[in-house]
Amino acid sequence: MKFRSLLSLVLIFLIAGAAAAQNVASSPTGPMIGTEGLAKGYLLGPGDEITGRVLGEEEFNFTASVNADGNIMVPFFDKPIVAMCRTERALRADLIMLLEKQLRNPQFSMNIKANSRPPATVFGEVKTPTHWDLKRVATLYELIALSGGPTEEAGGVVELKRPQPPMCAEEADSKEWAKAVADATGVPTRTFSLSSILNGNENVAIYPGDIIQVHQAPPVHVVGEIMNPQGLRLREEGMTLTEAIVKLGGLRREAKTKDVKIYRRKSGDSNDRIVLTANLDDIKKRGAKDPMLEPYDIIEVDRARDSIAKTILKVALGAGQTLVSSGASSIGYRVLY
Repeated sequence: MKFRSLLSLVLIFLIAGAAAAQNVASSPTGPMIGTEGLAKGYLLGPGDEITGRVLGEEEFNFTASVNADGNIMVPFFDKPIVAMCRTERALRADLIMLLEKQLRNPQFSMNIKANSRPPATVFGEVKTPTHWDLKRVATLYELIALSGGPTEEAGGVVELKRPQPPMCAEEADSKEWAKAVADATGVPTRTFSLSSILNGNENVAIYPGDIIQVHQAPPVHVVGEIMNPQGLRLREEGMTLTEAIVKLGGLRREAKTKDVKIYRRKSGDSNDRIVLTANLDDIKKRGAKDPMLEPYDIIEVDRARDSIAKTILKVALGAGQTLVSSGASSIGYRVLY
């Protein structure tokens, strides 16, 4: 008996809770931004076109556009119905509830023509730059991954621009974007670490109209007595002087290892540089720290100067070779068959 009473109580609470939830979800009097902002369906906005059909009841059919206030008008209700920031499913439930006041078991179908969202754009150092037509809120990680991921030349900076405030944004996200610094054109802009995004630490919501740029890694240049002198891209994980030399095939035999020069930009000045020196012999013996390179560094490995004895030997060898060549040229050339 006690068990039956307890079961009855539980059922009463469940039915009451379900009824309350239905009343909130189907209320046509206001947008449900708080509960639907994270919905995985398309959220309606001004300019979207909605077509409704009631089977066998043509006078209830309608085509309506969401107006600037976020509302639509339908022939079977004399007040505006809030559509902005609603999902198709939620709005359909509202309209069926209104139809049921005039029809028994209405067979209602609804279609949406989305016109209110500009695409989100991913470009720069991704394998497949893409315009994304978002039907739901996406994440920064998700769109970079779906655009093929970063290229080998991607640096550590991802820039996110938001030219217009997004519709139906979460309140916390809107507050966070209020702190964003505007770029030279006045567009709110935020920067993120690529590695942090790929590790899942920057779960940033992306809305229609957002622009994502994955920046190219800045270069460093290595010249002089290197096997393959050229520029390298300085990725987010960084690179030391010896790592750069190894990547380019190592040093030539004539390289001056005790005085490698690093020409580095002064802060904020691309033309004026400071000169740093590194002793590769000391670095190899761990008697000196292997310096980390910075963007736009120019590394110069000079040719080592010969000692006096080595210079005399070279001169002597050069003279000997000249004599051999001269003597050989005076000998006749014959072919023996």
